[in-house]
Amino acid sequence: MITVVLLGKLADVAGAPSLSLQGPLDWAGLKAALPDTLAEALGDPRNRVALNGALIADTAALQAAAGDEIALLPPVSGG
Repeated sequence: MITVVLLGKLADVAGAPSLSLQGPLDWAGLKAALPDTLAEALGDPRNRVALNGALIADTAALQAAAGDEIALLPPVSGG
């Protein structure tokens, strides 16, 4: 299983702070496995993606296998 950690408003959209998905997953497979509202929210180009704690510059490079952790990070706001 792959753990998908959802932060901020993405956790609110999903209704949970994390999900477990079958792997392996690339970006297209991840979006297809997510609820529609969450997959749609990931369309915001300001969202960031991390694999096992390392930010990924290009989502096309995402390749997650069983035991990996994907973190989905929305844009940060504040003052």
